[in-house]
Amino acid sequence: MADFNSSSSLSTIFYLTGIPGYEELYHWISIPFFILYMIGILGNCTILHIVRTDPSLHEPMYYFLAMLSLTDMGMSLPTLVSVFRVLWFISNEIEFNTCVIQMFFIHTFSLTESAVLLAMAFDRYVAICHPLRYSTILTPKRIIKIGITAILRSSLTSTPPLVSLAYFPYCHSHVLSHSYCLHQDMIHLACADTKFNVIYGVVVIIILWGFDALGILISYIFILRSVLSIASQKERLKALNTCASHICAVLILYVPMIGLSLVHRFAKHASPLVHIFMAHIYLLVPPILNPIIYSVKTKQIRVGIIRLLLPKKIHSTWG
Repeated sequence: MADFNSSSSLSTIFYLTGIPGYEELYHWISIPFFILYMIGILGNCTILHIVRTDPSLHEPMYYFLAMLSLTDMGMSLPTLVSVFRVLWFISNEIEFNTCVIQMFFIHTFSLTESAVLLAMAFDRYVAICHPLRYSTILTPKRIIKIGITAILRSSLTSTPPLVSLAYFPYCHSHVLSHSYCLHQDMIHLACADTKFNVIYGVVVIIILWGFDALGILISYIFILRSVLSIASQKERLKALNTCASHICAVLILYVPMIGLSLVHRFAKHASPLVHIFMAHIYLLVPPILNPIIYSVKTKQIRVGIIRLLLPKKIHSTWG
């Protein structure tokens, strides 16, 4: 067994942690994890396939939904290999460079998903408050620019604290508290002044998440005001129903994200199971639930799934 408390600051190997105290059950625990990962992958790939192949879904709302599916997979897929390497007792070692790359994808796509949710809120605002200008405001070129801006904003923001990790000595424990790498976890192992990373992380959360959350809130204030001015109650419910899936997606991302940040900053001495539980909720819940919610709440997606699963002869009876 490698010495976890090596005093060498030159070591580039870190050690991932599964679920402490449950090592004998890892093979069994891996089964629900495998099922959850597969549900997330299949669900998001299904959304992407339906949006790509159905011309009637080549609209801004569904392009943003495709972006959401891509960011969901971008958050969860980088952790798949390391999680199952630990649960299947293949290896709990991870090189520093691999760890940084994994963190880059996790944090970049996490921030990107927040930006995509803001774009989706703007899409609903334009569709409900300015329906006649919808196609002229959200053109394909503008949607592409929004997507590129979201990924650039997130990747450039995530880079500085990850680069700074290379200059820290890790002269104490090299044991991480999760089965994948997180920036909040890494800086706890550095025996150096990590104030920049801590302050930078807080500022990013306040500015980027705050900006996105405020934009989403303002969009829904205008949407609600517009909906309440509609005379027909049926039309009001129809307009609000188009926003229900997006509101759920916002809660699914922000609640675990804020919860994980609070646990890492204010519950350092809590049970390791609390940290592990919150970390896996943060990564697995959005990719699993978003496709399910949009499939249930969006008729066009439901029809696309029926077309995909049922033979054409059977599907013709639904026409």
